[in-house]
Amino acid sequence: MHQPRCSSLRNSRHVATVIGNKGLFAHDKHLTRCHRCPSEVVHTATMQWRRRYCCTHVARLLSLLSLLVVLVILRHQDWLPGIKGPTLRRGNPVAYTEGGLHSIDKGNHSSSQIQLRDAPVPPAPPKMNANLSSPQADSSPQRVTGLESSLATNASLSGEVGLGGLLTLEPYTYIINEPNKCREGDPEPLLVLLIATEAQQVEAREAIRQTWGNESVVPGLVRLFLLGVKEGEVGRLQQSSLEAESRRHRDIIQQDFMDTYNNLTIKTLMGMHWVAAHCPGTNYVMKTDSDMFVNTEYLVHKLLQPKNLPKRDYFTGYLMKGYAPNRNKNSKWYMSHELYPSERYPTFCSGTGYVFSGDLAGKIYRASLGIRRLHLEDVYTGICLAKLRIEPTPPPNEFLFNHWRVSYSSCKYSHLITSHQFHPNELLKYWHHLQRNKHNACINTFND
Repeated sequence: MHQPRCSSLRNSRHVATVIGNKGLFAHDKHLTRCHRCPSEVVHTATMQWRRRYCCTHVARLLSLLSLLVVLVILRHQDWLPGIKGPTLRRGNPVAYTEGGLHSIDKGNHSSSQIQLRDAPVPPAPPKMNANLSSPQADSSPQRVTGLESSLATNASLSGEVGLGGLLTLEPYTYIINEPNKCREGDPEPLLVLLIATEAQQVEAREAIRQTWGNESVVPGLVRLFLLGVKEGEVGRLQQSSLEAESRRHRDIIQQDFMDTYNNLTIKTLMGMHWVAAHCPGTNYVMKTDSDMFVNTEYLVHKLLQPKNLPKRDYFTGYLMKGYAPNRNKNSKWYMSHELYPSERYPTFCSGTGYVFSGDLAGKIYRASLGIRRLHLEDVYTGICLAKLRIEPTPPPNEFLFNHWRVSYSSCKYSHLITSHQFHPNELLKYWHHLQRNKHNACINTFND
């Protein structure tokens, strides 16, 4: 009698199904006819089922692993737009934000190449400021990712050796100085203005002297322009003119570092050291730039309030919180992993204008002696504050400090402290209009 062919495709598939679901014992007629089939048929069906079962589970595992990898990448890529961190209005000089990478050109800082001029370290600091010669003893770093490794890297460095190096006490020598700007016996200044500028910006300095930097605007105001040097024949001509300007106005300090964008940190630290050395009793200090509009009167009225006791450990401005380093090598604000390995900067204030209590000038300078130098001056100052465990204070409202250009109206400008990117002629025009209308600024409208 002819035996049924159990090797048929139909029976093989059914055997595999039955084996997978109910084992070898089933009551289907096709399987029953196969009880006399050769054992290799059952073995083949079993192997087919096993392969199918294994492939299905492997595919599921791979899908799950792929999903986990994607989630991990999204979790750690802080630079991705919209993942984390605040969105910066009108552009951010150091970070990616929701609208992509924005930029703001500071008119008074043009060069992108680091150039340094080494000068011998003075044999000893001034007696009145001997405590500036070493980092503050109790200023151990707070837990800011990347700050500890930055400090550790500095252990073997000495002197100013470029980006990533350590500043020693006054590594550059003064070409122009005003050590008697705060004379002994005079009342302590209410506010020292440190204004970053370059030699060729003569019109900007003159406009500031006639407007918000005029020392008669508010009692107790001291104005200082901060400069480095330029090389070449043009630099020598500018230097001669600058020294004549200094003799007329007595408001310039200059050291012999190269005046470039990448040396802005050195320029700012020069100002910090000057305050600590020559004007330690000042109540407040403001660091700003030469293309800024500063409402000095409103700053004093709204923030400094001279009738009250001076604040201590106070630092405020336009707060930059939770921003990521810019890793784009073509950017003006590029920050390499080697210089700053962390994925986040500590909170800092925009370098276009920030205000701090006078006691912080020396503290920040001392803290800087233990931190590798970075070219982003406002970020670097924030790192020094983090080392000192001082958190910048938010201003009374977010519209006081603006690192972008605010459209002019006498009403708006009578209630802000800073606005950015002003030509000297515009500064003169708007300042004088505001002075004429400051008592009824929100009633009158400006007519061009």
